Amino acid sequence: MTTPVLPGYDYGTAQVTPSPLSLADFELLKQAVLFGPDDERYLRMAGDVLADQIDDVLDVWYGFVGSHPHLVYYFTDGQGNLSRDYVAAVRRRFGQWILDTCRRPYDQAWLDYAHEIGLRHHRSKKNQTDHIVAVSHVHFRYMVAFIYPITATIKPFLAKKGHSAEEVEGMYQAWFKSVVMQVALWSAPYVLPGDF
Repeated sequence: MTTPVLPGYDYGTAQVTPSPLSLADFELLKQAVLFGPDDERYLRMAGDVLADQIDDVLDVWYGFVGSHPHLVYYFTDGQGNLSRDYVAAVRRRFGQWILDTCRRPYDQAWLDYAHEIGLRHHRSKKNQTDHIVAVSHVHFRYMVAFIYPITATIKPFLAKKGHSAEEVEGMYQAWFKSVVMQVALWSAPYVLPGDF
């Protein structure tokens, strides 16, 4: 899979902190969300469907965030000053995340990058990637709460390419499972050692 050069997009590189989970642990997490080969197939299909709609999806998501000052807050210095460069850099990587969710193999590199994403929302690494001054931590409650809008808003996009209702539902369920699983992985920095 060819990916564009995006500042701060370190997928598969030595800059990425290894996940605290083993691949065996990851397999058990997949089982816990009922994620299997059919979901992998449906996610690849979703990747084809979404590839030329990334900006439209991001417009919906960023419109949602932008309409809630308590979410915009995480892109500011805490005093109400928004970093537009930070918003733009994160948006580009968020678009790549959509494609990675659908097209990357869920292997060690994927597992490690999921952990890296969690670190970049947590005080341990937030703001370091883009070298900006912004609030130092995304509260975990919003990481979990964001599962719903990121999932509920994707279905209309999945239905835009003429797939059957069964295929759209398959893509949607696979996306939902992946998002839940990823948020679980992103939670590692927020959880006490030994509790994750």
